[in-house]
Amino acid sequence: VQLQASGGGLVQPGGSRRLSCVASGKIYRINDMGWYRQGPGKQRELVATITSGGSMNYADSVKGRFTISRDNAKNTVYLQMNNLQPEDTAVYYCNADLYYNDYGNPAVENAWGQGTLVTVSS
Repeated sequence: VQLQASGGGLVQPGGSRRLSCVASGKIYRINDMGWYRQGPGKQRELVATITSGGSMNYADSVKGRFTISRDNAKNTVYLQMNNLQPEDTAVYYCNADLYYNDYGNPAVENAWGQGTLVTVSS
């Protein structure tokens, strides 16, 4: 099982970007999904999470600007980022609790995507 993130790139201050993260493998259930980020010289921090039922949680620094969503049929979580600022520059990582079939046995893994870089600069 793995998570594959995409959507990063260079964006101007005040601009928008949407990140996507797809889970693949013999997955039969996904519980919480989320996004974290690590800026230059900083520790990794929570950005937003969403439960399987759709309850969302955001870091104070992104409330009102970022929106997390998920498509359970596609095993995908999204992060819509609006009004981006230079301090949002970071590598963004997706995270999810993946329940999968491991050679006939149920298994669970807290998986991380590979990270996608978002650079906010003029």
